Amino acid sequence: MDMDKSENVFGEELQPCSANPLTGFFRDACCNTSDEDFGSHTVCVIATEAFLLSQKSSGNDLMTPRPEYGFDGVKPGDRWCLCASRWLEAYRNGVAPLVALDSTHKRALEIIPLETLERFAYEGEAI
Repeated sequence: MDMDKSENVFGEELQPCSANPLTGFFRDACCNTSDEDFGSHTVCVIATEAFLLSQKSSGNDLMTPRPEYGFDGVKPGDRWCLCASRWLEAYRNGVAPLVALDSTHKRALEIIPLETLERFAYEGEAI
């Protein structure tokens, strides 16, 4: 995969999502993806407690630290590259977190319409 050509949902250069906690399928701080990324870890979210608890109850525990993998757990307010299907699930369950669109990979649009993501656009400062 050519990292230089990664684009966000606007067709612009993909911006970093989070270096702390370090996120992304490639753990490169960006929501980059490739054909090996079957989960499509492409949506840069700003986690909320309701979202994290919902994910944990559905089998996607992002909260629990896993020191053996160098993972401290995602906390409310953290930015994280989430699987597009998991964001859609959270949306359908009424707990969708806000999305940093400039840091969300364009391949998320294969699963989630841009108009839906735009309704959850994070308006805060970039990292």
